[in-house]
Amino acid sequence: MAQQMNAWQQGWQSAWEGQLDPDWWIVLGVMLGVGVCAWVGMWLLDAVGRRATADSPALGVLRRVTRGPVFLLAPLLAWSVVLSSAPDQLPGVVGVRRLLTVSIVFAMTWLLIRAVQAMAEVVALLRPASQSDNLSARRLHTQTRIISRTLASLIAMLGLALALMTFPQVRHVGASLLASAGLAGIVAGLAARPLLANFIAGLQIGLTQPIRLDDVVIIEGEWGRIEEITGTYVVVAIWDERRLIVPLEWWTQHPFQNWTRSTSQILGSVFLWLDYRQSVPVVRQEMERFVRAHPLWDGRVCELDVTEATERAMQVRCLVSCRDSSESWKLRCAVREHLIDFIQGNHPDGLPRLRVTQAEAGEERFAG
Repeated sequence: MAQQMNAWQQGWQSAWEGQLDPDWWIVLGVMLGVGVCAWVGMWLLDAVGRRATADSPALGVLRRVTRGPVFLLAPLLAWSVVLSSAPDQLPGVVGVRRLLTVSIVFAMTWLLIRAVQAMAEVVALLRPASQSDNLSARRLHTQTRIISRTLASLIAMLGLALALMTFPQVRHVGASLLASAGLAGIVAGLAARPLLANFIAGLQIGLTQPIRLDDVVIIEGEWGRIEEITGTYVVVAIWDERRLIVPLEWWTQHPFQNWTRSTSQILGSVFLWLDYRQSVPVVRQEMERFVRAHPLWDGRVCELDVTEATERAMQVRCLVSCRDSSESWKLRCAVREHLIDFIQGNHPDGLPRLRVTQAEAGEERFAG
């Protein structure tokens, strides 16, 4: 190995001093020619592919995403063919071949990762989540995104292992990445435990789907929507435009509310305290009239019931249904505001009040 390194060093030193072996000039000339031909051929194929995929958005996405690695891989493969036919006695040819092999491995890894990402984009393109009833689309997007990122991580690890195995000095490192025992030993360490936990949690979320993209959740007392699911964390967009970053492992170990698990329909409640002199049927009739005429009501539930009674007032609950949580919030606010205004304007005696009984004057003097 030391002799190979000395030969490679002498070859590069000779090239730097302008004393490059004459056979190298022939090899470099051929490499330049085949490289130009490979690039020109790829440009022609790309132009033909652009026209062929003009009517197919899915194929267009696949061509666009994989275009970069393909343009890099084509000349590398052509140069590999040229160097394989070069004489082994050529100074430095072994090192150049090894460097080219590593470049091809990384280019292939990049191509496979981009192909997996392209498939995820194709799924999102064919099943858009912009439609009103997007439950199945969001489920498919979540599964595709988590699975694609998991596959990309595995492909990157495999590519790194193959690249390391091209070097005899570190070949055992690459082999250990591919061997199950070596991989188990790496992930069993304390430093890799959070990574492994998030990886397994990501697979669990992708398969069981307790959350999906655009789901409405209540987490840590915050209302928000699932904006992004990565390989290690989930981004929750809070209603006031904040972002809550939650590790994947947290979702499998803590309870949370998912308001769109099976459907986006939801019931909203409004509580009011009224005086006992207020007629409940009158308030119920006004509430039903207002809700039935409101455009945010979905026509399912519209009820008013007395839910609590104390020595001072009674509590009524208005229950209304809506298509999603955003509309439910707006309708609840509208119902609350309308009923307060209705009672103030038409039945002011129905508002809660504190009653105090004053003793007779004669009783007060007697007590004194």
